[in-house]
Amino acid sequence: MTKRWALVVVAGAFALAGCSSDLPNDKPTGGKSSSSDASRSKFFDQTEYDRQRAFRDAKPEGPDGRPWEQMLQPELVDTAKFAKPGGNYNLCFSNASVDNPWRQVGYKTMQQEVKLHPEITKFTVLDAEAKDDKQISDIQSLSAKNCAAIIISPNTTATLTPAVEQACATGVPVIVFDRGVNTRCQVTFIHPIGGFAFGVDGAEFLKEKVKPGGKVLALRILPGVDVLEQRWAAANEIFADSELDVVGVEFTDGDAAKTKSIVADYIQREGKLDGVWMDAGATAVAAVEAFQDAGADMPAIVGEDQQDFLRLWADEGLTAVAPTYPTYQWRTPIIAALKILKGEQVPKEWVLPQPRITGDDVKEYVKQDMPPLHYAMCGCEEMPGYPGPWK
Repeated sequence: MTKRWALVVVAGAFALAGCSSDLPNDKPTGGKSSSSDASRSKFFDQTEYDRQRAFRDAKPEGPDGRPWEQMLQPELVDTAKFAKPGGNYNLCFSNASVDNPWRQVGYKTMQQEVKLHPEITKFTVLDAEAKDDKQISDIQSLSAKNCAAIIISPNTTATLTPAVEQACATGVPVIVFDRGVNTRCQVTFIHPIGGFAFGVDGAEFLKEKVKPGGKVLALRILPGVDVLEQRWAAANEIFADSELDVVGVEFTDGDAAKTKSIVADYIQREGKLDGVWMDAGATAVAAVEAFQDAGADMPAIVGEDQQDFLRLWADEGLTAVAPTYPTYQWRTPIIAALKILKGEQVPKEWVLPQPRITGDDVKEYVKQDMPPLHYAMCGCEEMPGYPGPWK
């Protein structure tokens, strides 16, 4: 088996390194790669990788049809000391940002969840605008706003850890979700299964659908972001133990035009591509369009649950899979906060199901009346007012 890929240097966590879409001048070849050789990502963690793979097949606990209330293998903690009966709650939320469609859909869903609970009389929200310094200041500010509970979606992990610990020290229950921090002081940490599971879902699909020796192009957004690095580390593990020929690993910066250009260059260079793996699907449609423009055979492709990709998949009959990082998780922190304020037990780590969309069910998730970048896994279809707030 041959393994070929562009080498990428990670300049630092959460920083965009000086990456280029230029193709390599040569393609080194060698013997079969193994999961123990130099191809293994430094972000690979065998224990967590195995844990997340096991979670994919675990039966969730909780109400059927409401995955945002479900939990995988929970270890419940007592919250009696935080009980504050009577309602009239001011819930406070420090948000990393609303700078991309995924976060915008999630935040809209969270706002609608708040409206379902009359005991929440005030919802105080501060947007950090993707700036660590601002979020640190925001969290300090919330500590003085008579919050019944503080919800935090951290912008980055290490830098925000001290601010979360300071919030915990006030005695107000703290809930962390989406991205984690390096502390366990929060009452609960809420998240879907994780990046390793996402990466495995896509890579195993390509391993199944692409014949041995088939050429696969891996498209990534940017280096240094933990969840994205985990996605690639998991996929790299699968590919290294396969007969697939990984012809390139390229960063797109999440830009549709750049994605299209990269894919077009590889089609011209390689003659054909049999599979495209992506660590996030926002530019999946652009990748497909590159094949259409070149008149090339459509490969097996990994996307995500945005409407534009789901519609194209269904209309064109693509061979595709959509791992998800469901936006319904934005409902869970509100639900968790109310449980805590009622003194009810919650998981110390609240792991949510992380479904994937396949060719068997893709048409069930297509919503023709929703915006192109609306995420199907919002868990919002039965909420009052749908679809208005999400349009």
